[in-house]
Amino acid sequence: MVEVKEEQERKVRALLIGAPSKDPEEAARSLELKGLIQTLGYETADIMILNRIEHTASYGIGTGKAQEISDRAKQVAADCIIFDWEIDPSKQRNWERLTGIPVFDRNEVIIRIFADRAQTKEAVLQVELAKLTYSLPRISHMYGSMSRQRGGNYGAKGSGETQAELDRRQIEEKILFIKKELNEVRASRETQRKMRERTSTQGCALVGYTNAGKSSLLNALTGADVFVEDKLFATLDPTTRKLSLAEGSSVLLTDTVGFISNLPHTLIDAFKSTLEETALASLLLITVDADDKKCFDQYRQVQKVLKEIHAENVPSVILLNKIDRVKNDPARLSELDSFFPGAIKVSAKTGKGFEQLLAYITEKLLGSLRTYSIPLEKSYVAELIRKNGTIEEEEWLDNCVVLKARVPGSIDSEGKATSRTLSIAKEFITAGEKS
Repeated sequence: MVEVKEEQERKVRALLIGAPSKDPEEAARSLELKGLIQTLGYETADIMILNRIEHTASYGIGTGKAQEISDRAKQVAADCIIFDWEIDPSKQRNWERLTGIPVFDRNEVIIRIFADRAQTKEAVLQVELAKLTYSLPRISHMYGSMSRQRGGNYGAKGSGETQAELDRRQIEEKILFIKKELNEVRASRETQRKMRERTSTQGCALVGYTNAGKSSLLNALTGADVFVEDKLFATLDPTTRKLSLAEGSSVLLTDTVGFISNLPHTLIDAFKSTLEETALASLLLITVDADDKKCFDQYRQVQKVLKEIHAENVPSVILLNKIDRVKNDPARLSELDSFFPGAIKVSAKTGKGFEQLLAYITEKLLGSLRTYSIPLEKSYVAELIRKNGTIEEEEWLDNCVVLKARVPGSIDSEGKATSRTLSIAKEFITAGEKS
């Protein structure tokens, strides 16, 4: 019984295959796939970094190297082989015939992680859609023979459908059903978004590489209780909370799904509605793990994903999170300052930099604090500011009302305002505050 229990508790051992690199030892140390399979609950049996790839039809690499990988898997008692790049279905089948163990790629690892982490109905549907879309061209590798058939008679109406064909049809029908359900969920999300827009509540989104500490920042800034864990993709579902600012004003702060290099397009497509929260935000808080040596490459990847979801032009600011871990490392701080000029240094753990961050969000989303002197006959302007802006001080005089207020938007060098309310109210700004 003890041996059975130990076997059930034993982690899956994976042989990881990395792409060619100029420095194989460094590539093995920094291979992101290690963190991904750890999140999945697997352990690394060994890592092989290839010197080069010969694009052959059978395995995608030379047969000699393929046999070497198969032999290594046996030597290290690997339960599966995982490639750090996408392998097509026919090559996957060839690899499994050669090695006798499951073989899959980075995309499937990420999809499996998402499947484990999905909680809400929308996330579950999105992951299921990604899984089915990914598995559809790979369905035949589940069967040793494509000739197994059901129904029909020879010499009559044909030999019937193969099991693979039946499964393919069922998967295609399920994909259509899930897409229909997702459309309903997305319609509900769009309704909620329009309701937020009608209340004129500005919103900002925490975006960044997975495990950069976005959920921890959301919790620390808003008092939320979002699940936090030191693993990749700890949370998948976007969570929105009210962030209180000065003088009773507030904005909405959304924690989004983390990005990662080479995110499978099936997941980008499936999580389209979730990622739209990023593209439709008024301000992006790009969160960077200041303590991660790979943060510069991770930031470049975040920029790449933002471009893919058409959010590259949304106003943004960089947050160097976990700054408390490097505060005593002058060389590291200098390196960060050089690469991320103008970034705001924060710590979800200690609260460092929160005052500066809140002031920045207030300025960007609620507008600059200005004084408006509005004649009484144009008091409708004061009501417009009251409706769409934030009034901090108000004084009614004999011939005018003086407001110290924030109005969303900005005024460019040519004197043009970026919002309708500010465009109407700008002529009443006190001299010296119109910039």
